[in-house]
Amino acid sequence: MILIFAYSDVPRKQIVDIADSLGGSIVGEHEVIFAGPDEVIEFKHTAYSKAVFGKGAVEAAKFLAGKPAGRYDMADVIEG
Repeated sequence: MILIFAYSDVPRKQIVDIADSLGGSIVGEHEVIFAGPDEVIEFKHTAYSKAVFGKGAVEAAKFLAGKPAGRYDMADVIEG
């Protein structure tokens, strides 16, 4: 599956392409690529089990227990 977000009023150099691939024992693979004219920097995450996502959800639920309604993100969970 490849999702490409493009906006007609945004210069191409500011557009972020998003892709997600699944196959075999891979349940999720994500890459972030920063490409310049002479170099490329890549970050990649590969998940072989959905358990890692479940663990993150459980940690987020523990973090939220007893907290007032509000807007939180995973950085809040990680930082405690």
